[in-house]
Amino acid sequence: MKTTNLVIGAGISGLTFANYSKEDYLIVEKEDTVGGYCRTFKRNGYVWDFAGHFFHFNTEEFKKNFLEKMPKKDIVYNDKVTKILYKGNFIDFPFQANIHQLEKEEFIDCLYDLFQKEEKKKYDNFLDMLYGKFGESIVEKFLKPYNEKLYATDLRNLDVDAMGRFFPYADKEAIIKNMKKNAINSYNGSFLYPKNGAESFIKILYDNLDKSKVLLQTSVTKIDTKKKIATLSNGEKVEYKHLINTMPLNHFLELIGGHKALLKEMSYNKVLVFNLGFDKPSPLCKKEHWIYIPDKKCNYYRAGFYNNILGDKKLSMYIEIGYGMNDVVDQKEINKQLKATLENLKKSGIINDDMKLVDHMALVMDPAYVHISTKTTKKIDELKKDLSKSGIYTIGRYGAWIYNSMEDSMLKAKELAEKL
Repeated sequence: MKTTNLVIGAGISGLTFANYSKEDYLIVEKEDTVGGYCRTFKRNGYVWDFAGHFFHFNTEEFKKNFLEKMPKKDIVYNDKVTKILYKGNFIDFPFQANIHQLEKEEFIDCLYDLFQKEEKKKYDNFLDMLYGKFGESIVEKFLKPYNEKLYATDLRNLDVDAMGRFFPYADKEAIIKNMKKNAINSYNGSFLYPKNGAESFIKILYDNLDKSKVLLQTSVTKIDTKKKIATLSNGEKVEYKHLINTMPLNHFLELIGGHKALLKEMSYNKVLVFNLGFDKPSPLCKKEHWIYIPDKKCNYYRAGFYNNILGDKKLSMYIEIGYGMNDVVDQKEINKQLKATLENLKKSGIINDDMKLVDHMALVMDPAYVHISTKTTKKIDELKKDLSKSGIYTIGRYGAWIYNSMEDSMLKAKELAEKL
């Protein structure tokens, strides 16, 4: 079998590449359906994604392509409502911009430390940057515990710009102004969401393609990078001109071999996601789209509410729990965390004794968030240049080993297709 572009993975990056490719392509996907982490599950009246996905299209071309092919009644638009559950009370997100909502003593602590902070011209790591930008109290009360729960690592292991534009920076002048009038906006202040889940957008991308050129339940088992031949799990061999990888870069490097030293450096977390469906609405979270939980006594770091996004009554939510890359998340661990999750949901008042868990499912994202470090990123960038000389391009959030949005991944996939 021959193809110009062999694409590994039918997630949002692989499908976007194929949509914009002017040449022949073949997509190989190990799962029995397309979508990757953008898959949707529908059970017992609940609509759950693989994890929380919300769309903030800034590219008019993408926005038009999707919205023109989807009935208006199937899309909901929301101005984001996000909160931090802090010591039993809701604080607006981001924490650093809303310290005036804390109790008086804590507010004074945060404000004092904000003005006493010692900024540097150059920071050593992500944690060092947090202390320099926001002072001890803001960091210790929220930024440090929350991000430790999320990334499941020492924050000194992360690069200063580990979160890029997604981190809500604010100087002290902006924070003070925000106390009078909310003037600090994050990159995703509003979003749209399809009523049938994130896979609705995936379906539009997939329906544009020639289905005979998408092999499901098939994986690449071997790659001869010199001869440009890939061996598939069904035994077939594929000759290609370009290989476009969207599978996690660590798995791809294991596949092609010869990169043990770099693999040892590459760090990431795993996330256990619970999708939960209850028979009644939450007595506490009636309008929030998602909330952040910095308390280390609570096992999850974030909880999202599909029913509040879609305007449904019965509580439908997702829970996210962070793990280190070497942690084992087996069925025993999943059962333990489900029990802890339900207990913590009750303690916080999100659910009560009158509510029944109708359905639930557990999913493990592995990897979930890559740990960005300057040293490793530099080596990965050099590797990508070398691979491109052999006609190999590795793209997407995990293929490129970066922290970005779905739209960013789509843009890079489109750019590569047009370039090739």
